[in-house]
Parts: sequence; C-alpha cells; structure tokens
Amino acid sequence: MALLKPSPLAPACFPDLPAVPGIEIATAQTGMRYKGRPDLLAVRAVKNCAAAGVFTRSGMPSAPVIWSRNALVASGGRACGIVVNAGNANAFTGADGDEAAADTARHYGNLLGVPEEHILLASTGVIGEPLDPKPILAAMPDLQFGDKDWKAAAQAIGTTDTFLKGAGRKARIDDDTVILSGIAKGSGMIQPDMATMLAFVFTNAAIQPNVLQDLLREAVDQSFNAITVDSDTSTSDTVLMLATGTDVSHQMVTRADDPRIADFREALADLTRDLAHQVVRDGEGATKFITITVEGAKSGASAKKIGFAIANSPLIKTAIAGQDPNWGRIVMAVGKSGEPADRDRLRIWLGDQLVAENGRRHSAYEEAVAAEHMKGAEISIRLDLGVGDGQATVWTCDLTHGYISINADYRS
Repeated sequence: MALLKPSPLAPACFPDLPAVPGIEIATAQTGMRYKGRPDLLAVRAVKNCAAAGVFTRSGMPSAPVIWSRNALVASGGRACGIVVNAGNANAFTGADGDEAAADTARHYGNLLGVPEEHILLASTGVIGEPLDPKPILAAMPDLQFGDKDWKAAAQAIGTTDTFLKGAGRKARIDDDTVILSGIAKGSGMIQPDMATMLAFVFTNAAIQPNVLQDLLREAVDQSFNAITVDSDTSTSDTVLMLATGTDVSHQMVTRADDPRIADFREALADLTRDLAHQVVRDGEGATKFITITVEGAKSGASAKKIGFAIANSPLIKTAIAGQDPNWGRIVMAVGKSGEPADRDRLRIWLGDQLVAENGRRHSAYEEAVAAEHMKGAEISIRLDLGVGDGQATVWTCDLTHGYISINADYRS
C-alpha cells in the first residue's frame, strides 16, 4: 500500500534525524498486507539498556501491548530490542494472537542472544484478523542493521498515514550533548490514551529505568494524551523509549527531579509534542490544525475534559471544515462537558478576537473577522472559564468527507 496523497497540513519533508549511539535499526518487506514497501521494523540495542513504555487503557488491548507491559515488568525496565509490524494489529485474536506475539519475541530474542522478556513488541493495522507470525520470523535472519535510516523505519510502521513522522532533538546533561530521535505513526482512531498510534523514542542518555518511565509518562501526558482526531481509542496504542547510556560521560540519572536533566526533560517534551502534532496534522481527511486552550477551569483535569468536549464535537469540527465561525457550538460543548462553568464568567476567543463574555456575544464582535480566521489552516480557540486556575491545551483537526472515504475503504 503506497502512501496516500499527503495531508495539506504535512511538513515539507522528513527531518534528518541523527543516529543514536547504541541503537541500530532494520526494516523488511514481509508482504503480510502491504506489497512493495517495508512493513516490519526491528530495533536492536548494542547492550541491554533502560526501557519505558506507555500503553493504551483500552479494555481490549492487543497481544503486543499485553506482551510489552509484562516484559517491562519481568525485565525490570530493561530491553535489547523492539519488533514492530504494520498491517495487522494482532488484536482480538485470542490465544493464537498471544502465541504469535510470544513466538516473535522468542525468535528475535534468540537472534540477538537475549531473553525473550528483553524484547518489546508493537503492532498496528486491522483488528480481529489472525496474525501468522511466519512471514515476520522468516524475515529476521536477513535483516540488515544500520544506525540512520529513520525514514525507512517510519515507513515500515505506517498504515493510513499520508506522510512519514519523525522528530529529533539534542539536550545537555552535565558536559554531554545527548541525542533524542523519534518516529511515530497515526492518522485515525486517535484519542488518548493514546491513539491508533505508535511512537518510538531513542536516546543515548544514561537514565535509570524507573526515572525513564516517569519522564516518558510526563511527556506523553502533555503530548500524545492531549490529541484527538475522532475520539476513538485504539487497542494498540504504544509509546516505547530506550535509553542506551552509550558514548556519554555523565553520571547515571537516578532521580526524575534531578536538576541536571532539566534540558533533557524539555527536549523530550518538545519532541513528543512535535510527533503528536504531526499525528493530528495527518488526521484522516484533515484540512485544518486546531489548538484549543482552556484557562480558568476548576482544575487541570477539568480544563482538559472541556478541551476534549470541544475537540471531539462533530458539530464544531464540521463547522471549522466549512469555515463557519459558529461559536455557539463551543458554548454547547462547554455545557455538555459536565465540568464546573459559569455562563457569566465564560469568555471565548476565535483567533485573537474576543467573541463572547458576560453571558452574551461581545459588543465588538465582528463575524467577518472570525470568518477570515476560519479560512486559515491553523485555527485557535481559547476559553477562560473564570472559575479557577486550571488550564490545558489539546489539539485536533477538522472533520471532512475525506475521513469517511478513508475509513469506508480501509479494508478494501
């Protein structure tokens, strides 16, 4: 399956991501679903390294999600490799799916000479289709590993993606400049936790596993868990991170509140936010990228819930697609959220224009100004509820007929 026509919100090109010392990657074409393109990604670490993962909270998790959760516990947050396949989610596939996941981890572990619990897995694609692991296993002996072909890696994990997603950053820890490189896939079935979305982040920083887990969870909550395309939570959501500790001289980071990693924490948050935004910009059928900022809520959690009530409203998303500044639908979404709000304290902005306050339309509101904002590809909605100090930002896209077309034909 070739990539679809790129989203109009796509970045100009795939970034030139740096190699991460201690990480090697390889791709293969198994032909399980897609022809003429890589659909298998294998990652190996040159040594056993710190690993962390954040997964879907779906009550129907895929076999790879179950495997990786358990493996991280069994290994004490250590890993030597990752295997990812695209085209088949290995979800709702019963005991056979569990065995296919175990076979994959066992086989790759034998290839690397490590225990199976040191292998992490991820899958994406159709739910409910039995996964025959034989094509995956057959491809493993011929894998050609290198350290820089992130573009092929990003392609190998894609499904309905219209562009390849990657991001890189550098950060200082003591006297070291450490590398962070990451790739992601995602386009539809997107809402935390997290989405039909996979992401993989690699660094050569020396970080203890429990600290890496805390840092990843913090970054995910501010990025992948703050996006939505269609409000649907996948069975397969996975974000994995490896930290190799290779080619660095700094002392091992053993505390999440260590002031030495302030720059690293910021870089990781920025990288995951970049990848999350790319997922939204590739929302199926998307033509507009929408930022929703909620301030003055009772709490941060309340602000996020209100933000998602707006972001997931088909009425709001279709109005934006049609360039209609129908701000009354925003009022509707605030009301339906069930969160504390006061009509006479609520203020709403579209772009830079104050639209409503004191329980009514603002006296200086000009619909022509709001309509002009709606013509752009970047839409901003801001609210101040005036009932507390809670705030949150969520990101989404509009809802067009393209979403229907892509999903109606997905299995064709």
